[in-house]
Parts: sequence; C-alpha cells; structure tokens
Amino acid sequence: MRVLVVPAQRWERPLPGAGASDSEDGCSSIVVSSDMDASTRTTTLILLLIVAALSGCSQPPPETTPDRLREVTLLYTNDFESAYDPIPAFWRDDLGHVGGIAQLATLIDEVRAEEELSFLLDAGDIFTGTLAKLTRGELPFEIMITMDYDAMCIGNHEFEYGWWVLRDAMQRAPFPVLAANLFYEGTEIPFTQQWTILERDGFRIGVVGIFGPDAATALFPPHLEGLEVRDPVAAARTAVARIREEVDLVVLLTHEGKTAPMQTDDEADATVHRDIDADIALAGAVPGVDVLIGGHADAGQEEPFIHPVTGTLICQTYGQGTRLGYLKLLIDPESGEIVGHDGRLLVVASDELAPQPVVAAKLAAYRARFPEVDEIIGRTAGRLTRRYNEESDLGSLFADILREHGETNIAFVHSGGIRADLPAGDITREDLLDAFPFVDFVTTLRMTGEQILNVLEQSFSLERGVLQVSGMTVIYDLERPIGERVVAVNIGSEPLDPGATYTVATLDFLASGADLYSGFLGAAVIIAQGPEFAELLEAHFATGEPVAAPEGGRLIPVR
Repeated sequence: MRVLVVPAQRWERPLPGAGASDSEDGCSSIVVSSDMDASTRTTTLILLLIVAALSGCSQPPPETTPDRLREVTLLYTNDFESAYDPIPAFWRDDLGHVGGIAQLATLIDEVRAEEELSFLLDAGDIFTGTLAKLTRGELPFEIMITMDYDAMCIGNHEFEYGWWVLRDAMQRAPFPVLAANLFYEGTEIPFTQQWTILERDGFRIGVVGIFGPDAATALFPPHLEGLEVRDPVAAARTAVARIREEVDLVVLLTHEGKTAPMQTDDEADATVHRDIDADIALAGAVPGVDVLIGGHADAGQEEPFIHPVTGTLICQTYGQGTRLGYLKLLIDPESGEIVGHDGRLLVVASDELAPQPVVAAKLAAYRARFPEVDEIIGRTAGRLTRRYNEESDLGSLFADILREHGETNIAFVHSGGIRADLPAGDITREDLLDAFPFVDFVTTLRMTGEQILNVLEQSFSLERGVLQVSGMTVIYDLERPIGERVVAVNIGSEPLDPGATYTVATLDFLASGADLYSGFLGAAVIIAQGPEFAELLEAHFATGEPVAAPEGGRLIPVR
C-alpha cells in the first residue's frame, strides 16, 4: 500500500466532543502531493473531490465516504508502564489530572463506538510499578485483555523480572505478543510470535513486532541472558516480505530509539525530548510498511510523521497513558492506496472521563489481594520530584539513602530508575514501590578518581539522563564536547584526586554496566549484593519524621 499524502495534507473527521479541522472557507484541507505522476494525481484528486462533494465540504463524516473507499482506524498506546492512576497535570493550566487506565479505557470505548472499523495496538512497556511487580506481570496482561487489545510488541520493561517470567505471563494473553528479532541464543527458535495477521470485517492487517537494540541495554543484563537480539532491519524485512501480499495494511510495532526521559512533565520540557530517528531509519530501510507505531522514547507525535521516501506514517504517544493515539486511514481497496489520513493524540482528561467499570473493578480486585500496598509508611514535608537531565529531589534522596547504608564516600543512582514523583503528605507502600519498582540490590564498590570521572562524563553525555549523586559536588558544562563536560569535582570538601581510591554505593543494575554505564565495570567489588533498595527506602520513610527534599547544589551547571 502506498501513502499518497504529504505531512501537511491530511483528511480529517471530528471525534466525539471535538471540532472538525477546517480551512478558512469552511472546507477541510485536502491537498494532492506534487510529486505524483499525472495519472495518479488525477485519480487521487477525483477521489478527494468526491469526498468533499458528498460531505458538503465542511463536514466529512464517514457516512459520506464513497462506497469504494474504506475507513480503518488504528488506536494505539505505548510505554504505559503500569501508570494505573490519574497523574496530577501540574504542568498544564487546563487540566487537573491526565491518564488513568480506567479513564483511558472509557475514552477507547467512546472512540470505538464512533468508528466503522478499528484495531487497538500497543508498542510495549506494560510492566513495572507496584501491582505489576507483585503479580509478576499478571495484572498488566489482565488489564489489556479486559480492554480488548488486538496485538502488542515487547518492551524492555517486560524483562524486569527475567525473560522466563515474561514467557509465562504472556501465555495468558489471547492477543499476540510480538518480537520478530528476539531468538533463543544460538538457535533459530524465536522467543515469541514474530508477526500476526488480524482480520475484521474482511479487512486484513499484518502486524510485526520489533525489539530495538537500545531497549536491550535498558534492562538488567542477566534478565536477558539466553536470548539474542538480532538486527531489526533484517528481521522486519523478512517478516514484511512474508505477509505483504496477504494483507491490506502492514503495521510495524517497534520498541526502539533512545530510552524515554523519566520525568513526569517530560512532554512539556523540550530539554529532555527524544527523537524518532531510529523509527525513521527503520521505516526507510523496510519497503512495504504503511504505518509504524513506536515506543521506548515516549517521543509524542501530535501528528504522524510521514517518511519522505517510503511514505510510512510514523506515530508515538508520550507514554504513561496520558494520550490515546488515533490514526484514521481512508483506503482505496481497489488500488490498495491510502488516499487520506487523520492522525492525532487524544488527551486522556481524567477529571472528565468516568472510569470504565469493568477495568476499574478488575484493578480494585487486584488491589484487594494486596492490602499491604495501601499501608501508610511515612510522610513527606512536600512534593518530591524527579528530573532526568539535572539534579532532583528524589535522586538526591535515593543517593543519600545508599551512601548512608553503605557508609561510603559517595553514591550514584541513575535517573532512569526513578519512576514516579512522591506527593506531599502521607506516603503509602504503593507510592514508594511506584517510585522505585525494581528488584535492585545495593552494591558497594571501590573506584579510582579516574574511574569516577569517566562515569561522570558518561552521565553528562545525557544518553541516559544524569547520575544522581551523594557525597560529591560536580560542576559541568553542557556546551563542551561530550567527554569533556566535567569542569570540577569535589568529594566532600576536597577536590577529587584521579589517582586516589574511593568507596562507592550504587545498585547492582548500574554496577553491571546497564544503561550504558560501562564505566562501573572496571570497579573493584567490595559487596556484590547487599539488601534490596526498596527495603532501605521503606525503612527510611518509616522513621516517623517527615521526609524533606535534601539540600541541593550537587550538580551545578555552568550557565
């Protein structure tokens, strides 16, 4: 199928509660691509004029579409990461909260009811968070079953408890869980289904899953041992070639690109935004792909990006269930061409959407199985927030807890491991587990000053966000070249000595070189595995004293 539109040229219809996107004369804008040959351009123009004429120009609802054109709607999510409750939208003036799984389900139901033909897809990262951890991935799949998803691809968080746990958990899913380039190491046996064909009302969609190389570095290495991540391009080409002639539409679900910034207001902070370059490159290298729905980067695309060579429509949300991706395609079944599209991200306005009863009931039932998560553990003196590319309240707090426990000179925590802010006031066990849901253990190392400098330079490349620190002060300059950004470092009150050795507390995740922090691999290990960090975190909050944000001024940028 060939897309016959360019980025500024899209066909729209109003959604429930939304206005149509019209031109100044009241007509929806439909423009024919100038790079078409004359015959194609004439045919397409005739089709579009028919749509405009039959719709009265100002309103092109589905019932006015010519009989031989087919409407197909793709609804999509990515990187939900078990964000089951609405999130305070403190960065917005128009909304109190966004997201929430039951509210998202209501929006999906409302949109589905208005569509002639729709499919619901997900681009990975459904695990993480308190209830996903306690159920070993069972609840995320149960929620998706209730919401009637059609297919998903695997994300890095699905390996949070090891590939063997994922293998067992995904058996309960009646929908395909896809990854075309994941194999058992040293074999030609795929880890899971590589592609699927979905058929509804006589329309067939081929869906292929891709697990990106970057995603493979954003997890604890032992949890992937025994599996092999192969070239996404080769895997996608093979899968698409096998199904292209059997289907009306080909969709790639990908989990690739640079890992998302772990920051609650990331959509409003341009300094942490990721790009979709990996998806653009993949779409350009694999012929025959009509739509690519991405995940991992949380790089929200308010409108689909159209690949300039292949015409592939590339889509992605901001993750955490704050948006529902919506892509309506107008297809000529005779030619197999997409002659129009309407793509956008629909805000999940939690305060205006009633929770979907069945999803809400299932979530409540699972919470009832674990009443301990509602126990109030302690209090905060004020909201504690996370930041990805700069010092943060929670990052400093977590690092302080590590250093205090290990009685070390310094401590490091990766920003990507801090998954939620903590609200002001009472803090439950679920709040703490949502903020740090991983099964990570304290590791104590001995590192030279030179090794510490190397790790800090890796940090300020911003490839995976900055390392949060305790026991040290770092002055850095992001205007300098990567590898030369650290200006000065003090350990305590003394300048760092490259030839001296220091004791370091961190997590086994970082000590293993995960998140691209290979600089830790050369360190001498003092204690390989101490207590689980989640236990230390809970003990810190259980002292009875309100927990306040630690003193700042640890990571100091040169302005």
